[in-house]
Amino acid sequence: MAPLPGAELVRTPVQLYRYLLRCCKLLPSPAMQAHYRHTVRQSYNSHADEDDPERIGMIIQRAISDADWILNKYIKKTGSLGQDETGQNNSDRR
Repeated sequence: MAPLPGAELVRTPVQLYRYLLRCCKLLPSPAMQAHYRHTVRQSYNSHADEDDPERIGMIIQRAISDADWILNKYIKKTGSLGQDETGQNNSDRR
């Protein structure tokens, strides 16, 4: 199961980057969203010089499965994305 529809359409590093940033928006708290956005950006920059198509495909596949795992972890923990254990929406908190 992919975290967002369209995961199967990701073919290029830029598409992966945009896809992962959209996944970050589904995380419950702004702090988590900022943390994972930073992680996505760092990983993108560190692999920017990758030119082997096979290696790029492996990176894309692994990144999508990691995003799936992270989102499923928070779904199980909170019951749904965007809420904490008490059922309150964290995305509006400051």
